[in-house]
Amino acid sequence: MKLYFCETSIGKIGIAEDAGKITNVYFATDIIPPALALEETALIRDAFQQLNAYLKGTLKAFSLPIAPAGTIFRQQVWQLLVNIPYGTTATYKDIAIALGNPQSVRAVGQANHQNPIPLFIPCHRIIGMNGKLVGYRGGLAIKAKLLEIEKQGLANPLNLE
Repeated sequence: MKLYFCETSIGKIGIAEDAGKITNVYFATDIIPPALALEETALIRDAFQQLNAYLKGTLKAFSLPIAPAGTIFRQQVWQLLVNIPYGTTATYKDIAIALGNPQSVRAVGQANHQNPIPLFIPCHRIIGMNGKLVGYRGGLAIKAKLLEIEKQGLANPLNLE
C-alpha cells in the first residue's frame, strides 16, 4: 500500500492506495499505520487534484476508484453516503431508514465513524437529528468548512465570482 501527503486548504491530508484503488484518507491528527510506503502514484496525484478542485468549489463529484475495507453492513452504509447529493445533508436515521432498518441508527453512526475514506465517501454530510453538526474524524471545523464549500457551490453553480 502506498501513501502520500499534501497540504490542502483544510490542512495536511494523506491519501493511500492499494492495487489501483483509494483505500484510506488520513487527517493530520490520525495515527498512520507504519507499514505504508511513502510514494506518490498517478492515482494519488489525481485524487489530490480532484480534492483540491472540490475544496475550491469547482468539482462536485469525485471520479476515483475506491476500495474501503469493512463489513458488509459498513459497505452498505458507505454506499448510501456516496449517494448523498452534493450540498445536501442526511441524518443517521435517514441512512438507517434507507437501509430498511430504522433501529440501526447507532450502527450507522459507528459505520460513519469508521469510514476509511472521508471526503471521497462524504460522511461530512451526516448531521444530527436536530440539524447540528455531530462528530467528524477531521474535526467539526473541517466538517463545517466542507459543508460551507458545498453550500457556496450550490449558490454559485457556474462558479462565477
